[in-house]
Amino acid sequence: MSKQLKADLMLLLVTLSWGVSYYLVDLSLEDMGSFTLNANRFLIAFAVAGILAFTKLKNVSKATLKYSVLLSAILVVVYIGATFGIQYTTLSNTGFLCGLTVIFTPILSSIVYRKIPDKKVILAVFMTLIGIGLLTLTESFTINYANLKGDLLSIMCAFMYAIDLLVTEKVVAHEEVNPFQLGVFQLGFTGLFNLILAFVFETPHLPTEPKIWAPVLFLAVFCTGVAFIVQAIAQQYTNASHVGIIFSLETLFAGIVAFFVAGEILTAKSYVGAVLMITSIFIMEINFGELLSSRNKNKIKQE
Repeated sequence: MSKQLKADLMLLLVTLSWGVSYYLVDLSLEDMGSFTLNANRFLIAFAVAGILAFTKLKNVSKATLKYSVLLSAILVVVYIGATFGIQYTTLSNTGFLCGLTVIFTPILSSIVYRKIPDKKVILAVFMTLIGIGLLTLTESFTINYANLKGDLLSIMCAFMYAIDLLVTEKVVAHEEVNPFQLGVFQLGFTGLFNLILAFVFETPHLPTEPKIWAPVLFLAVFCTGVAFIVQAIAQQYTNASHVGIIFSLETLFAGIVAFFVAGEILTAKSYVGAVLMITSIFIMEINFGELLSSRNKNKIKQE
């Protein structure tokens, strides 16, 4: 088995854990508030990352810590959208709508760098808008006010995470910033900020029952701490296009978990919308020009 294949399989496991995370968040919220959950999740993840990669965290620069704080502030908003969104809409809607980061990122990038979006982006955005309408509107195509708050929060999550990716891209370009340390310390600051908010709006506490400890620990250790380290290691041996396509599967895994584990059954219209959204994500991530070029090269070799 090649190193690239091993890396892709590791990233696939990370993506699967992220797909499961929506259901686990829903379970954890039965025992604690959103800020308390995120505080537990990120602080435990920071502890795990610190233990597993302690030697790599020494001699951290002031610039790395400064930008960790900035990115953590953005991540707090991202996870407000994700965790509060789950409380006010279905798991399926949250999973699909949070996956819109793949669409928002190139749109925002086009605005920031003042570039006209290519035809692929325009097609994906058009499909996504139709998909969102089919997924979130009622059967009579009116606004579903029962889920509207959660749907908007989930979309906010995707939008803010796209901003996080663009800011991170700028930040890691600085020579004095260590990307690995940046990621680990942003876990700690995100947990700290959520803990402060928990003291303000909730009564922070650790899980009170074993059945809650299990999902919280899985979220912290596998979906956050280990996932970050695995991603950092795996991306040394695979390319960006592979990573993008693999991470796009998160929305699909989230929908499957919601159906088989949480027992959520969508209407036929909503499933069509979900398929359109997933298809648009793959259109965004697959380099069709590269695929056609490699196919033509194989044909020439065979001839």
